[in-house]
Amino acid sequence: MYIMNLKVHFGEGKQMETDLKAIGRRIYAARVRLGMTQEKLAEQMDVSIQMISNLERGNKEIKITNLIKLASILGTSTDDILLGRESASGKRLDEKIALLSEEDRRLIESIADRMLSDHGAF
Repeated sequence: MYIMNLKVHFGEGKQMETDLKAIGRRIYAARVRLGMTQEKLAEQMDVSIQMISNLERGNKEIKITNLIKLASILGTSTDDILLGRESASGKRLDEKIALLSEEDRRLIESIADRMLSDHGAF
């Protein structure tokens, strides 16, 4: 199975289609942040350098199994790669929440639960 025309639904008919170019930019940025070459990434993923190049340029779809492996190697989540869920500060939401007190984390969790319930995702 490949990520090609993935549509993510956000309730009330809102959806977002995949943008392979944007996904490629996020893969490239994550790789460069780690100081990793395309060759090293290709080796760790057991794919060709050309495949990595095509992914980063948005010219190739990615198999779900490779997406999961890629996210693990790059130390990110599939959400970050597919949807760009990283904040402007460079920290993912889960990293920010981890810095909060237990009480604040419970509050955020209850807010998230309420929002998901309101959107029918729960």
